[in-house]
Amino acid sequence: MKPLQRFACFLLLTAALGMAASANGPIGELQGTVLDSKGKPVPDATVTLQTSDGNHPHATHTDAGGHFKFTRFETGQYDLRAYSNGMFSDWTKRISIHSKKITEVTLRMPPPADVSVTVSQ
Repeated sequence: MKPLQRFACFLLLTAALGMAASANGPIGELQGTVLDSKGKPVPDATVTLQTSDGNHPHATHTDAGGHFKFTRFETGQYDLRAYSNGMFSDWTKRISIHSKKITEVTLRMPPPADVSVTVSQ
């Protein structure tokens, strides 16, 4: 089997196992917004969600309004953070996803680092 075929099979198996795991217990949703340090939406940020023990990472991207959504997740506690333009938000820890409910979260990106350049002669 070629590497690309193997990878495609891996993705399909992972998705199938994830759906089977979600089907075994109560499920809920998590959605939110990623904002910059000035409170403006951050489009196309990568948002990572993982169980609070650091396992089972999932990722999605924000839309033009900075909104993201994770659907069909087992109830429990999760950690969440965003990445955009070389910077990460702080981890938001122990977010609870409840059965048949939508949990709302806002992530804030840190201000850009002040980069100064010193030229010596």
